[in-house]
Amino acid sequence: MRFHEEHHGVYFDDLDAFRILHNARYLLLMERTIGSFWHHLGWGTIADDADNPDQHHLVRAQEISYERAVRGTGKVRCRIWIERLGTTSLTIGFAILPLDEDRPHARGTRTLVKIDMVHHKPIPWTAEFRERVAPYCHDTPPPASDG
Repeated sequence: MRFHEEHHGVYFDDLDAFRILHNARYLLLMERTIGSFWHHLGWGTIADDADNPDQHHLVRAQEISYERAVRGTGKVRCRIWIERLGTTSLTIGFAILPLDEDRPHARGTRTLVKIDMVHHKPIPWTAEFRERVAPYCHDTPPPASDG
């Protein structure tokens, strides 16, 4: 299983009153890494639906566990991978890591659901999407149906 990883700066305005990374910033770093992942796969901008029919999705759930604080300014890594690829959903796993070790500051998941933009109902990911994200999937092959 592959993963996608980005380095991010932690700046003074990212810190809370205790000079540790504010809890909301962890999700922002994950969000930026997901954007970088889409760009890496060739889906970096809002495109015509014919060019990227899988671009319409909503966040169904997020979960994060804060393992140990990021103290002060500097840099961290955010690593993402695909935990589960369902028929209409995708669960992304992530970890916020220091630059020099794989012991996470935080870890969690985000579940996306692909939707039809007219009816706002879940619809299946395309075969092209499945093929492009397959190397990053923790659970292969993908399940036949979604819950």
